[in-house]
Amino acid sequence: MPADLAVIGLGPYGLPLAQAAVAAGIPTIGYRTGHEAGSLSPAEQRRMLSGGFRPATNAAELGRVRTAVICAPTPRGADGGLDLTQVEAAGRTLSAHLRPHTTVILESPVHPGTTEGFLRPLLEEGSGLRAGRDFHLAYSPSRVDPGNRDFTPANTPQVIGGLTPACTESAAAFYGRLTDKVVRARGPREAETVQLLETNYRHVNIALVNEMAVLCHDLGVDLWDVVRCAETKPFGFEAFRPGPGVGGHTVPQDLTGHGGRGLRMVELAQQVNSRMPGYVVQRAATLLNEHGKSARGARVLLLGVTYKPDLADLQDTPAHEVALRLMELGASVSYHDPYVPAWSVLDRPVPRADSLYEAAADADLTVLLQQHRTYDLQGLSVKAQLLLDTRGATPTGAAHRL
Repeated sequence: MPADLAVIGLGPYGLPLAQAAVAAGIPTIGYRTGHEAGSLSPAEQRRMLSGGFRPATNAAELGRVRTAVICAPTPRGADGGLDLTQVEAAGRTLSAHLRPHTTVILESPVHPGTTEGFLRPLLEEGSGLRAGRDFHLAYSPSRVDPGNRDFTPANTPQVIGGLTPACTESAAAFYGRLTDKVVRARGPREAETVQLLETNYRHVNIALVNEMAVLCHDLGVDLWDVVRCAETKPFGFEAFRPGPGVGGHTVPQDLTGHGGRGLRMVELAQQVNSRMPGYVVQRAATLLNEHGKSARGARVLLLGVTYKPDLADLQDTPAHEVALRLMELGASVSYHDPYVPAWSVLDRPVPRADSLYEAAADADLTVLLQQHRTYDLQGLSVKAQLLLDTRGATPTGAAHRL
């Protein structure tokens, strides 16, 4: 059966889209743009293959589909901005095989103006076709939330912004096969800025509650109780919770140096969030000191080193910097994570604890960095000599909370 859809980039954005398309009965091929950080369990792979998914290694297959969606990763570059290297590679590869009447959609997180000012020239130059006349071009911000069981592509509205009204409608027709609701933006720049707003909203609010965590600790106030009470307000408040830092694949954008005046609040939020791993280590060292122990030579067990609970994804996890700073203080660091069989910090393997309770009982300090569902936090709070909970997940009074 010929494929109807090509997903270009099988990382954190492309794989969920391909899964959703296959679930909707759309014959789909997947084309890798590089070494994307995305993986499926053997059972998920079997379901996709039996549902009509096919990995493509020949780029010529990209010219035989009605819709091509570019989902290439855009990690933070050396200048702090978004690295469009893989988007460029995807665009050039697709352009060499692009046929008239194809709908091309960009889903990668990008700066406003990228679809028109960066991707469009690549596609037109390589194909000899004109966007908006010979093929459709649109942007749609990825709204993937890995591990979220309540909101999936099927019940999450999809925003579409096309180069022309016809481009918007063509892209909307495709996403209408995947989701219950399609929202039409005025154009690709507006759709790109939706992604900018949604990403920065998350980072700014996490920064606010992280600052509140530091303040509340200094004041002797239970922040977790404050958040619990505040979230009962039925309007004007959305609860965010502090943690050891922010990880994941979405990079906050302040647009400085990219045609924008810069967003001071986003820049400040990045500074606040980037300080949290150091603050966790500071709290850890203080706790050890209060119990008559030095960080140097202390046995410290880190629980949960992924950036998000119940996922095997280490992308920009704050656990990396926490471990590094503890090692620099002379601590002997080990870790436990049911999703991570091996872990290294600066190419230095970190010992993995096989028996969780034995390791917690043996460690001078146990630091909960990620709240995986498999962790029995009540039992851990009993077994651990000293427990620092950065997620507010343990019962009140059972551990030292961030």
